[in-house]
Parts: sequence; C-alpha cells; structure tokens
Amino acid sequence: MAGKVVAGKGSIKLEMGPGTYWWCQCGRSAKQPFCDGSHMGTGLSPIKVQLAEKSSISWCACKHTHTSPRCDGTHKTLP
Repeated sequence: MAGKVVAGKGSIKLEMGPGTYWWCQCGRSAKQPFCDGSHMGTGLSPIKVQLAEKSSISWCACKHTHTSPRCDGTHKTLP
C-alpha cells in the first residue's frame, strides 16, 4: 500500500454544478482534484461527493484534510 501524495499546498476552489464527483484521495491524479484512476494499487479509493445544487467548493489538494474532501487548512502545517 502506498501513502498519500501531496498534490498541492492549498485548496482548489471551484464552482460546481449539481452532480456526482469523485475526489482524488491519493494525490496521484493528473486531473486534480478529481480521480483519474491513478490510485490503483495504493489501497486508497476516491471519495464520492454528490451535490444537489450549485456550490462553491474548496477541494483539498494536500490530501491530509480532516474534513475530506473539503480543505480545512491542514496544508499550512505540512513541511
């Protein structure tokens, strides 16, 4: 099992429409903050997010948030 990779030190703020999204939890996806299947073999899986209405989301890019998939500022404490 491989650990999480820090994809970025900050959040990825996006306006999202209603729908289903898959947040990359491993940090390896080339389509951050969303999953592209790069987690295969890591033991990690993407997190399903369903939005009923248009929302502004601050997606976590460091992958160490305690409020997955939303940024909680944890990236500020990473080396």
